Amino acid sequence: MAAAVPIPAPAPAADDEIVYESMPCIRIYKNRVERYFGSEFVAASAHADAATGVASRDRVISPEVSARLYLPRIDPAKPDNAKLPVLVYYHGGGFCLGSAFNPTFHAYFNNLAALAGVLVVSVEYRLAPEHPVPAAYADSWDALAWVVSHAAPAAAGFEPWLADHADFARLYLGGESAGANIAHHVAMRVGAEGLPHGAAIHGLLMIHPYFLGTDKVASDDLDPAARESLASLWRVMCPTTTGEDDPLINPFVDGAPGLDALACRRVLVCIGEGDVLRDRGRAYYDRLRASGWSGEADIWQAPGKGHTFHLLEPCCEEAVAQDKVIAEFLNN
Repeated sequence: MAAAVPIPAPAPAADDEIVYESMPCIRIYKNRVERYFGSEFVAASAHADAATGVASRDRVISPEVSARLYLPRIDPAKPDNAKLPVLVYYHGGGFCLGSAFNPTFHAYFNNLAALAGVLVVSVEYRLAPEHPVPAAYADSWDALAWVVSHAAPAAAGFEPWLADHADFARLYLGGESAGANIAHHVAMRVGAEGLPHGAAIHGLLMIHPYFLGTDKVASDDLDPAARESLASLWRVMCPTTTGEDDPLINPFVDGAPGLDALACRRVLVCIGEGDVLRDRGRAYYDRLRASGWSGEADIWQAPGKGHTFHLLEPCCEEAVAQDKVIAEFLNN
């Protein structure tokens, strides 16, 4: 009897070639993306959230960009409450995950808007790799331009909450992780180009910013595998990148715009003691203060906590403390 000839396994189809994965969150194939986290949807609370009194609504800004707005309860007996600080916020997720309409962010902003008494504009930008970086920066700029347009009478795409309640003298940009990276670049663009209608960025909120670099920092060793995953992620999200010393991911590298041009008066950097990106955030604070920038910077560290812990454990002691620091920053 002749020996059986082994039949070779078929080569994987090109569509099944994995380019990047970070399980259990995302798997990126050569020709498709499977997201397992961050894409869940929850409806806005038009009649105010029962626990916080915060109302929310969704607005389409352009075919590419939309946003969810959060308005805290206005006390009619206190006219001063009618005009509120505005936080334009960019969610994180490595440029490829997350949504302004996700239940995690919806709960977070219901609580933050109530605690801080701010009007939040949570931006929905296009995600990579389908829309590679720098698409997120362009979308985020368009969202800010739409918000600022309400500083002029009879704004196009009129949104009553912004027209009636936004204090454009107290305009903030913010984000966590990749969203903090986006907020930094939007603030730098404001410094280069300015804003119309006399609007200006009062403050910049940087929560666990996603920055990299070929220079080694101590927190790289907290989790070497996670650190390498972040580097690989960046190369996939921005296929035209020159690497970790691209000014888009390393704002300290030679050739990057000087931090002294940052267009705001105040900056708050929040970091986690156990976050592999901790020392990149600390470097941002240190470099900004040493740059000749004329504003005021503060830094706050959550003891023992990792990257974006406040979204995973919103009721823990450290998350509550961080929320209070952020609320104070937004009302200073």
